[in-house]
Amino acid sequence: MDIPNKQLVNKLGFSGLIPFVLLSLACWIVHPDWLGYFIKAQLSYGIIILSFLGGLHWGVALMSHDRDTADTRKALLWGVIPTMIAWCSMVNMAIGFLVQMIGFAVAYQVDKRLYLSYELPDWFIILRRRLTVVVVTALALTFVAANVR
Repeated sequence: MDIPNKQLVNKLGFSGLIPFVLLSLACWIVHPDWLGYFIKAQLSYGIIILSFLGGLHWGVALMSHDRDTADTRKALLWGVIPTMIAWCSMVNMAIGFLVQMIGFAVAYQVDKRLYLSYELPDWFIILRRRLTVVVVTALALTFVAANVR
């Protein structure tokens, strides 16, 4: 991937963190009557992004015509698991944040292994790690705010 695409991927990746960070911050400063709305928004955004992470694998599997059947099958199967994890986070808010934090951490670990077979550049998995750290931190801070406010 050339440098302009790397820069664009970085910009888009970090801009995707804006809702996580702003919603987490809002949970600490809004009037308690509004807290529930921001908590639900944070969980909803987490569901969307965790599902998106799975979808990336479908894109790779469907676009790579020279992949063997086993690798394609792994990518397609893993591609639906983050969505299932995200769906499970809807059980309730307390469990939802824990499920999502674990889901994002597991997604990163699996991606780290699968992305090697996709022959993606090293900087991409470094970016994924940085994004994952911010997402998990924002979810944790939102969870704490929800329980102390």
